[in-house]
Amino acid sequence: MFIETETTPNPSTLKFLPGREVIKSGTRDFATPEEAEASPLAQALFDTGEVTGVFYGYNFVSVTSAPGVSWSDLKPQVVAILLDHFVSEAPLFAGGDASGIAVPPEEDLADIEDDEGTEDIVAQIHELLETRVRPAVASDGGDIRYRGFRDGVVFLQMQGACSGCPSSTATLKHGIEGLLKHYVPEVKEVRAA
Repeated sequence: MFIETETTPNPSTLKFLPGREVIKSGTRDFATPEEAEASPLAQALFDTGEVTGVFYGYNFVSVTSAPGVSWSDLKPQVVAILLDHFVSEAPLFAGGDASGIAVPPEEDLADIEDDEGTEDIVAQIHELLETRVRPAVASDGGDIRYRGFRDGVVFLQMQGACSGCPSSTATLKHGIEGLLKHYVPEVKEVRAA
């Protein structure tokens, strides 16, 4: 098995591609060692003491290094942990299989309640996020989650490599906001949730 790596716009995060499905559907973000206890793989990565974030996408794992940690030192450890996991076909989640069955639900962040009567607008926003934004963000090792639409403001949450990335504000304000405003005139602004 060969695991490819790609840089991301976030210099603290590398994207690892094992050449196979990582998670069957959705994504999963682990920002603390306590959250990582739900996944033996994420927990093993956090156990290095040099990892501050793990993110699972469909066919990749993004890993964020702690401040001051050199990727030249950490990368071989991460590749070894990933190889051990995927070669052994160990379950991705505690109590589930490698495909992600029996995955605990994504962390329940409080969503902003959508304005009444905006179902069509929200559907257009979701369509654009799914077809235009999420694929681009995934190529950078992250994901974006819709959190709500209120008073012309779309609330989004950046995850994985995009969370904490120096260019995430520019991505939200200039990229995503511009796209949504162009196609959905009711959108006045995009904010991080």
